[in-house]
Amino acid sequence: MTTLRTATIPQPRPEPRQPFPTGGGVLLGLGLGGFFDGIVLHQILQWHHMASSAGVPVDTVQGLQLNTLLDGLFHAAAYVFVVLGIAVLWRGIRRGAARSGRALVGSGLMGFGLFNLVEGLANHQILGLHHVNETVPAEQWIWWDLGFLALGVVLLAIGYAIRQSAPDARGSAR
Repeated sequence: MTTLRTATIPQPRPEPRQPFPTGGGVLLGLGLGGFFDGIVLHQILQWHHMASSAGVPVDTVQGLQLNTLLDGLFHAAAYVFVVLGIAVLWRGIRRGAARSGRALVGSGLMGFGLFNLVEGLANHQILGLHHVNETVPAEQWIWWDLGFLALGVVLLAIGYAIRQSAPDARGSAR
């Protein structure tokens, strides 16, 4: 006796019920921005530590211990943002939200840019905890800080433009 095999015809993916979870991408970008800052600027380039301009010396063992602890707490906060971002994205996809690489990249860049703006204004300018590049003469710090803020604006704007061009739940440009 022969068995008749039936062909499976690929079915189009059903229309998403919800738009892409932009907030999840922004949270992910915030966390990745924090990791980039902490890993590249704090650890690899060693341009500053979390409280290196706030009276915590970087040239004593005690000062480095405290700065390293503060850098670690900063990384822990970045980690929390990444985990929250993944959770929001995962929840949205599980509930039928639109899937879009463009929306993910755009919202991630928005988050990264937002990180630069908030961290640059709060820690560099308002609180004076540290500055972007403390290896240059102090009178040049402001230029590095302003560049950091400008990069934040550019990343936020590019991310927003990319996110707006991504398809939403109805498949049209959002």
